[in-house]
Amino acid sequence: MSNANLNQLWALALLEELVRGGVRHAVVCPGSRSSPLALACQRVEGLKTWSVIDERSAGFFALGVAKHSRAPAVLVATSGTAGAHFYPAVIEAAMSHVPLLVLTADRPLELQGWGAPQTIPQARLFGEFARLFADLGLPEASDGVLTHLRATASRAVAASLRAPRGAVHLNVPFREPLAPTPEDFGEDRLSTLAREGRPGALTTAITPPARQPAPHAIDEVRRRIASAEKGIIVCGPRDEEDGFAESITALSHATGYPVIAEATSQARYGGGAGTLSFYDTLLRHPPFVQAHRPELVLRFGGGLTPKGPQQWLDASGAHIVLFSDEGALFDPSHRAAQVIEGSAVAACEALSRGVSRGLGRWAQGFLQAERMARNALEAAFTEHSALTEPRVAREVVAALPSGANLFISSSMPIRDVDAFAPGSAMPLRVLANRGANGIDGIISSALGVAAASGRPTVLLTGDLAFLHDVGGLLTAYRHDLSLTVVVVNNDGGGIFSFLPIAKATEHFEPLFGTPHGVDLSHAAALYGADLHRPDSPPALRASVKVGLEGGLHLVEVQTNRTDNVEYHRQLFARMAAALGEGPWA
Repeated sequence: MSNANLNQLWALALLEELVRGGVRHAVVCPGSRSSPLALACQRVEGLKTWSVIDERSAGFFALGVAKHSRAPAVLVATSGTAGAHFYPAVIEAAMSHVPLLVLTADRPLELQGWGAPQTIPQARLFGEFARLFADLGLPEASDGVLTHLRATASRAVAASLRAPRGAVHLNVPFREPLAPTPEDFGEDRLSTLAREGRPGALTTAITPPARQPAPHAIDEVRRRIASAEKGIIVCGPRDEEDGFAESITALSHATGYPVIAEATSQARYGGGAGTLSFYDTLLRHPPFVQAHRPELVLRFGGGLTPKGPQQWLDASGAHIVLFSDEGALFDPSHRAAQVIEGSAVAACEALSRGVSRGLGRWAQGFLQAERMARNALEAAFTEHSALTEPRVAREVVAALPSGANLFISSSMPIRDVDAFAPGSAMPLRVLANRGANGIDGIISSALGVAAASGRPTVLLTGDLAFLHDVGGLLTAYRHDLSLTVVVVNNDGGGIFSFLPIAKATEHFEPLFGTPHGVDLSHAAALYGADLHRPDSPPALRASVKVGLEGGLHLVEVQTNRTDNVEYHRQLFARMAAALGEGPWA
């Protein structure tokens, strides 16, 4: 590397090895101490560099990039508190198993502990939420140290991808000069391995193949399936785009078990017959519940969003088999009798082999109830044409083209899509930050998905989550990214109105309802977004479709928090009442 000091050689060697391991995106925040890393990101071949001003937003942007690609994205920050703003995204990465590589630049040892500006202890900054931490030490012009740097970088990529995936933190101290300057530091004495690396010579980071579940465990589950006609397949949140919907559909037909498919499971959209969308409503009807108690439950993905279905599963007394892609356990009530690690798709394929029970009477009971609930919902929407929050969820999904991305905020949007947006055979990628279930970084995460995928992308969010990350729109503006943001604006935290606290205190509005009174048109103007304010379901669909043509669009739908609670109750009651006409009544 010509015309550069040792810091530049060191940073370039680090980034070269990360790219060699499969990294394709770097998200860089401005700063002085991180200058060598930022410049290396721009210079290394095969790396797309995104400049994001706010570190908290940058963390979630990188999370969105990695969530879509399933390859680690690099995050770069300067020294001091800058890296601490990555913490929420690192936590979400750990909880939802998304690979990230966090590079925090640091001051040298002689400036630590003596009041040097922008200097804090950065070792193990992210605690147990980092899968691996390494301090890379100060740059040195020696074969052994540079080879060690490359090996550590390669190991970092591998660690971020090893189950359970998550963030790896590398702390990178530099002495001045930080800007590239001509400097003779003996580069010509370094070996080719130290200067350039060589594939295969170090601990090369290769994404491990999907692990095959243990054959004896699969055989045991197969025997249970053979002896249990009344089974059910439950699919919680899952990010991977790996043919899961098709494999689950095949497993459903082979076993004769219906599929509970949460909206973010990657099984609701693109699956086939046997998939249930309105399971929350079905399980609110006691006669149906009594007549449809499973003997065997096959669980995939994360925990279910609605409490009712999870409580039903826990109380069913069924033998529950938990399939874990990542080695993580989603079983807070400790009801799983068996855990099988390995590829979920491989497990489905193995269990489907040689079995062809078909969707018989047991599954048809669920599917009949699903049709009855759906007909009741459609009738209610026909009679009441206002843009209620359940209707927004349904219309946004209905407006999406095949292969589009839908990112959904936590709180009410994820619940409304799950409860009121029926599945279909049309494939959609539906994502959410359901590791820690927070509302932070939602805009930035959706932008990361849009940037990495290049596909039409819509974000459905509430107003508080939107305001919490409104600065994320700056990244869309600076990089000319396309995203359609649908904001349900009920002037506060709508989910709290469904909780007992809403009637338990006279301080509910200022502490929980938190009305803000903000005119969101100012946010659209500030960040150059086209503003849409549809007042009917057809107008909402039209706005979403216009947004999907490209550019940054803000679609605001205003609702009433108090009316929303009552409308939800009426809608669920009507759908559940329709089940009273079934043979289980």
